[in-house]
Amino acid sequence: MSTGSTVGDAVIRTEGLTRQFTRREGLRKVRLSAVDGLTVTVGPGEAVGYIGANGAGKSTTIKMLVGILLPTSGQVRTCGLEPMAERVRLSRQVGVVFGQRSQLWWDLPVAESFSILGAVHRLSPHDERARTVELVEQLEMGPFLSTPVRQLSLGQRMRAEVAAALLHRPRLVILDEPTIGLDVVSKQRLREFLRAERTQHGTTLLLTTHDMGDVARLCPRVLVIDRGRLAYDGALDGLSRVVGARRVLVVDLDEPVEDLTGIAHTEHLASEAGGLRQRIAVDSEATTVPEVLAAVSARVGVRDLAVEEPDIEDVVRRVYLAQAGEGQRSVGPAPGGASGGASGASGGARGGASGGPRGTAGPASGTLGS
Repeated sequence: MSTGSTVGDAVIRTEGLTRQFTRREGLRKVRLSAVDGLTVTVGPGEAVGYIGANGAGKSTTIKMLVGILLPTSGQVRTCGLEPMAERVRLSRQVGVVFGQRSQLWWDLPVAESFSILGAVHRLSPHDERARTVELVEQLEMGPFLSTPVRQLSLGQRMRAEVAAALLHRPRLVILDEPTIGLDVVSKQRLREFLRAERTQHGTTLLLTTHDMGDVARLCPRVLVIDRGRLAYDGALDGLSRVVGARRVLVVDLDEPVEDLTGIAHTEHLASEAGGLRQRIAVDSEATTVPEVLAAVSARVGVRDLAVEEPDIEDVVRRVYLAQAGEGQRSVGPAPGGASGGASGASGGARGGASGGPRGTAGPASGTLGS
């Protein structure tokens, strides 16, 4: 549960939230759980990263939060409202950005889309104009405000999409892959705006992404979902401790050198082109990329560099394996030999509560995936 939030003032609250789908396999119908027993609370003004591999249940969760899908069981409240029953009221308190879908009118200028959305949200003409001016200035949209949406670059369109989602000053903004396909400059501009919006207006952010850079720069808290179940709820640095995920510094050097080993809190992974390019894993708990770069520069000139963030699928896999290992250790050897111990560990993993306290790993699912 989020620090300082209560059930009464929570912006997002789910208890045992489950959504099942039926799939036909031959002559049989099989029930599959896209979201399975999700219990989580997000308080006002929090910024939370909601991450997981493809198919983990992220999009299904969002659809239940905004009233597009009806849960199979469990409870959900968004901004204190029941999403499906009070969807119209909820739409005035929530803004949603889907990286692959648009809420703008394709053939209309951006400014006209904002005017239409202002009317949809029942803003007065004065409030709509004032808010548009504010967003245009902050997101630097002036040069393309009169341009039809279909003629915008991807970076321009995403800025316009975020502005459209925030036009009515929602309490909660849900961002689904907001920086997908953006260049470095566009990503940075969007991240800075979202941080400022949260600081100035107390907006709650729920961010789903495969870009760990987005999570690291925007979200003090992280939820990891794996096969529909909450696998981790806590701080990002705590997640790094759980899974041992590391950032990788890739350096292109002025001249070939031997492997750059012996740098504190790093591991040399590989050298390419005879030592001209080297890959170094960085323990972010103990040092920083600038410190490692300074140590490298003291040995040899650096021509170019890149930082690779941990892959989301790898993070989720490590969380799951860490949980499985803890479950086996906590159960211990069972009477009857190795097979009994394995069975006990599996049962212990299945029997866990849906979501552990913040900063702890939640339950693993009953069987290990490949």
